[in-house]
Amino acid sequence: MTYQPIILWYRNDLRVHDHEPLYRALETHAPIVPIYCFDPRQFSKTAYGFPKTGPFRAQFLLESVANLRQSLQNLGSNLIIKIGKPEVILPQIAHQVNASAIYFHQEVTAEEIAVETALSQGVKSLNVALKSFWGHTLYHCDRLPFDIPNIPELFTHFRKQVEKTATPDSCFPTPTQLPPLPEIETGNLPNLTELGVEKVAIASKAVLPFTGGESAGIARMEDYFWTGDRLRTYKETRNGMLGPDYSSKFSPWLSLGCLSPRYIYQQVQDYETQRIKNDSTYWLIFELLWRDYFRFICAKHGNAIFRQSGLQGVTIPWEEDWQKFTLWQQGKTGFPLVDANMRELAATGFMSNRGRQNVASFLTKNLGINWQMGAEWFESLLIDYDVCSNWGNWNYTAGVGNDARGFRFFNIIKQSKDYDPEGDYVKHWLPELAAVPAAKVHEPWKLLEVEQQRFGVKIGVDYPHPVVDLFESAKANEQVYKQQFS
Repeated sequence: MTYQPIILWYRNDLRVHDHEPLYRALETHAPIVPIYCFDPRQFSKTAYGFPKTGPFRAQFLLESVANLRQSLQNLGSNLIIKIGKPEVILPQIAHQVNASAIYFHQEVTAEEIAVETALSQGVKSLNVALKSFWGHTLYHCDRLPFDIPNIPELFTHFRKQVEKTATPDSCFPTPTQLPPLPEIETGNLPNLTELGVEKVAIASKAVLPFTGGESAGIARMEDYFWTGDRLRTYKETRNGMLGPDYSSKFSPWLSLGCLSPRYIYQQVQDYETQRIKNDSTYWLIFELLWRDYFRFICAKHGNAIFRQSGLQGVTIPWEEDWQKFTLWQQGKTGFPLVDANMRELAATGFMSNRGRQNVASFLTKNLGINWQMGAEWFESLLIDYDVCSNWGNWNYTAGVGNDARGFRFFNIIKQSKDYDPEGDYVKHWLPELAAVPAAKVHEPWKLLEVEQQRFGVKIGVDYPHPVVDLFESAKANEQVYKQQFS
């Protein structure tokens, strides 16, 4: 019996393990046509003029797509690669191969849903079925103790109910062989120039040489869990900022679906059986739950997460001071912890979770600058950019999210001393402060003239004066914030 081909539309699910669309397509015994489209809209500009997909993200994506193609080739198939809008490309391919259906993982945010809607219109006349699957979260939406419109507004309530009543699904089996691709032009992997992205070398001081793709993601997990045996101390080390192994660093591979959260969960269970079950093994799953939560919240609230007023609908008169914003971008605020993190981001496309919380707090609570500008800057640069987690976390930090704690201000100086007590991290990224002793490096503006000479740094010349007074600026912005609730 001859079956019409099924198109497998790859998006942010660049893997062959635990992949339901692939598994379900194989069940039909039909030929499978895997396709990835580099959508030009993803390489345009954000609302504030930043490259939507910057060089670090773009390079990681190219590596991930290349690895997916290699994996599919190893299984006897291949990946068709195109540059163009999926809603234009996919109907053309469907017509060419006489496909019966297009299988894909569904998304939850506006731009991605718009593409799905346009695709639905594009295949109407072709009698091609669209079949979507839920596959980005640890817990399937159908297995939650509540439906999407009733997702709790507080993470703690969400977590407790999910942990009490729900169980993650098992991983779908990884195929050992795929049917050969029908006769069709597969296309070439583009380079950064073809995508309109300027190539930038990642700084050698990066915490980890991130390489895109399923193979590299699985290798990182093997190294972190099994070879290095670091999962047992994850909770104690996860707030670090310097070095490759203070945290799992799985997020870049999770963001493009190179790693499945269910696969990570399965590996944690194996680790708990074979090594140890403790607070650290629980905490890694706890972090995956946060990731789930933001995706479900986006599914519930739609575009509200992108609006300046956020999920709470709070109208705050944010400033758009480009001079101060540029100092923040470039790591020239005069606060070493902020500056070191922002320079790491600009040089590598990565920053620790602790760093993200601090720089976001500083932008919103000290500079009083519109949080959307920060969210877009992160979107451009972060190699682990995930639309739901990024915008959800910025909502939260700016105090406009559904689970926000009012005016939550990070004391940058205290954070510096708590999480970088010896100043190793700030000195790593701020070489001009390398000779300043640990006791003084987090508040360099207090250095006496003679100390500046002794340590080889002139404040205001080699390293900037603080752009604001930390506590006075926070107090002023808190008054502005509280006025919205009075």
